[in-house]
Amino acid sequence: MNKINAIVLAAGEGRRMHSTKPKVLQTLADKTLLEHVLTQVRPLCSKVYVVYGFAGKQVKEAINDSSIHWVEQAEQLGTGHAAGQAIVHTQDDSTSLILYGDVPLITQATLISLVKQAQKNDIALLSTVLDKPTGYGRIIRKNKQICAVVEERDANNKQRAICEVNTGIMAINSGLLKTFLKRLSTNNAQSEFYLTDIIAMAADESKTIVSVITTNEAEVAGVNDKMQLAQLERTLQHNQAKQFMQQGLSLKDPMRFDCRGSLNFGKDCEIDINVVIEGEVTLGNGTTIAANCSIKNAKIGNNVSILANSVIEGADISRGASIGPFARIRPDTRIGENAKIGNFVEVKKSTIGADSKISHLSYVGDCTVGSAVNIGAGVIVCNYDGTKKHHTIIDDGAFIGSGSQIVAPLRIGKNATIGAGSTITKYVPDNHLSLTRVQQISLKNRKKPSKNK
Repeated sequence: MNKINAIVLAAGEGRRMHSTKPKVLQTLADKTLLEHVLTQVRPLCSKVYVVYGFAGKQVKEAINDSSIHWVEQAEQLGTGHAAGQAIVHTQDDSTSLILYGDVPLITQATLISLVKQAQKNDIALLSTVLDKPTGYGRIIRKNKQICAVVEERDANNKQRAICEVNTGIMAINSGLLKTFLKRLSTNNAQSEFYLTDIIAMAADESKTIVSVITTNEAEVAGVNDKMQLAQLERTLQHNQAKQFMQQGLSLKDPMRFDCRGSLNFGKDCEIDINVVIEGEVTLGNGTTIAANCSIKNAKIGNNVSILANSVIEGADISRGASIGPFARIRPDTRIGENAKIGNFVEVKKSTIGADSKISHLSYVGDCTVGSAVNIGAGVIVCNYDGTKKHHTIIDDGAFIGSGSQIVAPLRIGKNATIGAGSTITKYVPDNHLSLTRVQQISLKNRKKPSKNK
């Protein structure tokens, strides 16, 4: 294919969003609407022009892509005016692909078909057929040939009965587009420069105009309010779930699954309801994730069990480990093979060795835990002194009794034992028992206090 430019129109405010952010920065699956469009066009186009207007600085900062050619539309005077701001930067012998920053589910395959048709003809429009075409411009044909696009506000009753509608997305020779844009006027219901008016101009000059008709309504659906945003979110999530299941992932209920990043998985993986995947997540073979878990930027090995209501972020979990229920694994944590992190346990920036267990109600932060270590219920690694975080080392085979506080920085040696209820502040040598307890006192015949009436 010849040189292709993408011109993405993204200057609108989106007042119906009732947001401080412009419409194209609303998010779908944790990615902006505009970024969804850019993801599809970047591999196809030699240059990508984004026409910005409302809150332009905010848009540019959010995308933060040096390869984008940013073009300002200082006044929003219609789609024809917006396209005109960018087309002057293109070469006449190139093909320009016109897209919209608020149509996020457009597919690369459809765009390729559109460009191929444009390069065989003069103009290629992307259209679809709707049972209820209200709000869309209608494709007008004469002897089956496209001769115009009429916006609904300017259409008569006969034209409004047409169900083939213009999506606004088109591909056209750049030199031809430059010529037609110079001839646009604002003689219409909205007093704007309509990009679609170039179709009638092209037909009058006997240019060949074709349409690529998509049957996928979702890929050409624009987003104007939060309701439409939510509808497209569910469409996107269901499409992803369907794709994952076709690749072998078992989902208990595909309608209650959200992937807001990328997910790679091995064979025989199973995910229960209400699991949210964010960032980049990898699952090994035979891994299961129970209900209501949140997994973000994590690498999870083979045969790992993530039990219900667990939160994992920025962690590496090795083969055979068990996490949860109600566990929180925070960033920069490494969980070794066959280790167990139990209910209401929080682990932060720590390495937990193979076959080690932290089964109940404990906090382990800034810690290196060896293999076959047992950390009892209610243990706290006190890593923060109010100013700095300090590191703790617990060597292989150590046993930390329930209700103990390990005050960093310190080291607990191999096979050492910490008696339950101890506060440990000094080095514990290998194979030693350490405990700190005050003498227990029992007073007989104590009378319980009573409330004064």
